[in-house]
Amino acid sequence: MKRYISHSEKDTKRIAKNIAQNLGKIHVIGLSGELGAGKTVFAQGFAKGLGINEKIISPTFVLIRQHKIPISDKTLYHIDLYRMENTADIKQLGLIDLMDDPRSIVLIEWVEKIKKILPNDAIIININKIDKEKRELIIK
Repeated sequence: MKRYISHSEKDTKRIAKNIAQNLGKIHVIGLSGELGAGKTVFAQGFAKGLGINEKIISPTFVLIRQHKIPISDKTLYHIDLYRMENTADIKQLGLIDLMDDPRSIVLIEWVEKIKKILPNDAIIININKIDKEKRELIIK
């Protein structure tokens, strides 16, 4: 378990960028935290760490956004499960297939909704608000 303290959005993005650049073979990352904790901010820094320069916005209403990773055969799938209520709906997204595909890097907001189907080597990052700007990131 690792613990980071972020003092700003810029700091959160820097931490996320560093994690993305040091993933190794891990390709499923789950984000957990209350509304406004910084999950999408983390996703923005994470994508930057993979070399993605396009704008990263929350997929809350479309559920999944995909971004080609430059100079790679891989794709980042940014998934937001906030609006998903039951496991059957989640399975219909094809999430299990994405998580099984080594050419996919899957970043899941609200990961607590699918903890039972995550691969054993998935990284879970809890983002906790400390105050208006400060966050604690706990990586398991």
